Amino acid sequence: MAYQIKYTAPKQNTAVGIKLPLVTAGGRLFESSYSTNEQVMSNLKNLVLTRKGERIMEPFFGTDVYSSLFNNITEKLIGDIKYSIASAIEFWMPYVTIEELNVVAVEAVDSKTQLSEHGVTVTISISVNGQRINQPVTFLLTTSARQTLT
Repeated sequence: MAYQIKYTAPKQNTAVGIKLPLVTAGGRLFESSYSTNEQVMSNLKNLVLTRKGERIMEPFFGTDVYSSLFNNITEKLIGDIKYSIASAIEFWMPYVTIEELNVVAVEAVDSKTQLSEHGVTVTISISVNGQRINQPVTFLLTTSARQTLT
C-alpha cells in the first residue's frame, strides 16, 4: 500500500538550524536561524572556514585555503583557492550555485599585535535553486586568523 506524503509549510517560529558564529557579539550562544537562506549562509561559512581533515569522520569536508596561505600569493595561488572553494561547494552543497567568487590578495593588520600579515579576502555571491541570495559573504583569511567580514 502506498503512503501519501503531505507537504506542510514550516511555521514561522520553527528554527531551521544554528547560525554562525556560535557565540554572538552580545555573548549569546547557539542563535537559531529561522529561514533557509540564513541557514545556507551559515553552512557556506562553515564549509569555507573548515580545513580539510579537521572534521572527524569527514576528512574531505572543507577547503584547502589555509594550507595555501603560507605560499607566495600569485595568480596561480588565487586560482587554486577559487578552485578549492568552488569544488567544495559543488560537492557538499549541490543545491547552491555560485554567482560570483572573488579572491583578492590583501595586507591585514592584527588588531592585538599591530603586526601586518598577508592574506586574501574571499567574496562569494550565491543562489539557491535559482533564487539569488542578495547578501554576499566576505571572509578575511590570514595565516593566524579566520574572520567573516559580512
